[in-house]
Amino acid sequence: MRQLHAGHYSMLPLGWKVHEKVAQIVREEMNAIGGQEFLLPAMHPKSLWEASGRWELMGDEMFRFEDRSGAEVGLGMTHEEVFASIATEINSYKTLPQIWYQLQWKFRDEPRPKAGLLRVREFVMKDSYSLDIDQAGLDANFDKHHEAYLKIFDRLDLEAMPVEASSGAMGGAGSIEFMVPSPSGEDDVVTCPNCDYQANVERATSKVDAISDDAPPAEPEKFATPGIRTIKALEDAGAPATSQMKSMIMVLDGNITIAVVRGDQQLNMQKLQDSTGAAELRPATPDETVEHLGAAPGSLGAVGVRDDIAIYVDESLQGRTNLTTGANEDDFHYRGVDIERDVNVMKYVDLREVRAGESCANCGTTLEIVRCIEAGHIFKLGTKYAEAMGAKVLDADGEMQTIVMGSYGIGIGRNMATIAETHFDDKGLIWPVSVAPFDVVITVMNMKDEATVNAANALYDELLAARIDVLIDDRDARAGVKFADSELIGIPYRVTMGPRGIADGLVEFTERSTMETEEIGLADIADKVKATLLS
Repeated sequence: MRQLHAGHYSMLPLGWKVHEKVAQIVREEMNAIGGQEFLLPAMHPKSLWEASGRWELMGDEMFRFEDRSGAEVGLGMTHEEVFASIATEINSYKTLPQIWYQLQWKFRDEPRPKAGLLRVREFVMKDSYSLDIDQAGLDANFDKHHEAYLKIFDRLDLEAMPVEASSGAMGGAGSIEFMVPSPSGEDDVVTCPNCDYQANVERATSKVDAISDDAPPAEPEKFATPGIRTIKALEDAGAPATSQMKSMIMVLDGNITIAVVRGDQQLNMQKLQDSTGAAELRPATPDETVEHLGAAPGSLGAVGVRDDIAIYVDESLQGRTNLTTGANEDDFHYRGVDIERDVNVMKYVDLREVRAGESCANCGTTLEIVRCIEAGHIFKLGTKYAEAMGAKVLDADGEMQTIVMGSYGIGIGRNMATIAETHFDDKGLIWPVSVAPFDVVITVMNMKDEATVNAANALYDELLAARIDVLIDDRDARAGVKFADSELIGIPYRVTMGPRGIADGLVEFTERSTMETEEIGLADIADKVKATLLS
């Protein structure tokens, strides 16, 4: 492939072959669970996305423009709205369930496209949608997709872990990401080596050891902390981090909000967004912080703030006493804070980010964190999009029921890149046979030797007739160059033919993944290749 500009790539012939082989595997497994293939427009009218409430929610990530008549349109980031609008043509529960899918270009104005095809601004995605009469039907189709995805990743030779995940802007009641361990990934997955617990850090939980606090004073005590602006500095001054309240000032849907975690913990922004249902979330600016709380970061807290400021507190702080926090006055803090007495908590929620070394909530084993690439994501959408588009059917009792939907995505180019990121050595790529641009390459050592060329052409014709994807390297180049190129490209098998071997009736058969080579009789090589690739 070649980069045209940031986030946009031209796919060259070898790359496109791999891309389309990945797509075909996905297509076959979708067909196997009863999927029907569609092709929907990539350009969508503003009204469709306004109906679901996502025209504004998607923010700058959606490419938007006006057509010549002045109508506002957007390039499709995904197709829930379009499929839900088509579902309005269904009028009876007897037509359900349905699984609809497509392989279509998606467009997302990523602020920082990077890592080749792993984060781009246009890409082919398989997005499928299940339509059911009730939650039980959705659960069944969700499980079907779960199993289909496991089969897809197995055929792609990817060790994908199904993990609990956030639904984010998609909405819905639950989702599963399929994560492939790789240093090139952008996601952290919390795993337990003892039990089957696996979750994205956006959803992960862990066991929090109980902390016994002394009884607090009758009311919080304000004390001077000149120059103290950090958790560590306050700890050095005598307040353990586990007994501090760390207050982050956030703006949720335009409203100033305080998120509070323990001093030794980190706030997970996605958990805050999921817990509050906010469409837009960002940290408050220094000016906003001073305007609403009266102090700069480092002296902030949730004690005594205005009633109109919502306060969300991590569950690990519930019931805690004798805590230390900022007094919302520069260079001052409170100690002796009783959170139930002194803080007007809107809600206790899970806000903290799990760290490696903490204990599994299920079995107590030490948790690990693995960097991963997200290779696929499946969602239980529920009725959100069907309700917005008016997709309803008559049930068995003649009552109108809103269709229940699921959404399931796999990026084709992303999976191609994920395979490349996990299948290589210092010589180049090592494509699995299932997606390799060619199954086998016939390397002709000497194009001037007629016997060698004739033998190579005969093998080439026989393998083609057997529907094996074969390439013949008949370039007038040195053998070392040909070997290096086939290894760089990652063709799984190589048959090497040279004048000396042909004279003795022998060829070499090399497996790319192990670089092991064996001599095979010229008369037997076609059967050897067929047995290896067609078994």
